[in-house]
Amino acid sequence: MVTLNKIYTRTGDAGMTRLASGAPVSKADLRVEAYGGVDETNAAIGVARLAAKDDATLDAILARVQNDLFDLGADLATPPSDHDHEQPRLRIVESQVERLEAEIDQLNAPMAPLTSFVLPGGSAAAAALHVARTVCRRAERTCVALAGREPVSAAGLKYLNRLSDLLFVAARRANDDGRADVLWTPGGTR
Repeated sequence: MVTLNKIYTRTGDAGMTRLASGAPVSKADLRVEAYGGVDETNAAIGVARLAAKDDATLDAILARVQNDLFDLGADLATPPSDHDHEQPRLRIVESQVERLEAEIDQLNAPMAPLTSFVLPGGSAAAAALHVARTVCRRAERTCVALAGREPVSAAGLKYLNRLSDLLFVAARRANDDGRADVLWTPGGTR
């Protein structure tokens, strides 16, 4: 469990922070950027939940996702170590990815197939979910860049990829199961 008694510590005033392992790193470190992007995604989902609060099913899914994103942040803030077997670390696991896939299928089932790309908009909830989706995609890109340099949880990368899909389908659900989607008309403004 986490206990926070004092919110400011002044230890980051010089641009440094510590990973969960205790290792000091620059606040500009790619690993810090990666878990910061996950935190931004979580905040964007919080805003989307406010707009989608009347949909109990969607709200419950998004609440679980927000908790998972704290797990993912902990995963990213704790680089793998040779001592992981001695002290197990919190990591995203495949069952969390599989749950997202099942929820995507559940939300997508009543929707007609898409005939064009969807423009972000429609309802306020859909627009907020599209913002969360794009923030999630940015976090995923940062995590992929980090994975090119140092070890990152494969399940964590999959989770972010599926999450952006879930947020897309959730936006369609918020648009009357896609019936109120705003579709792209290629060249339609020429």
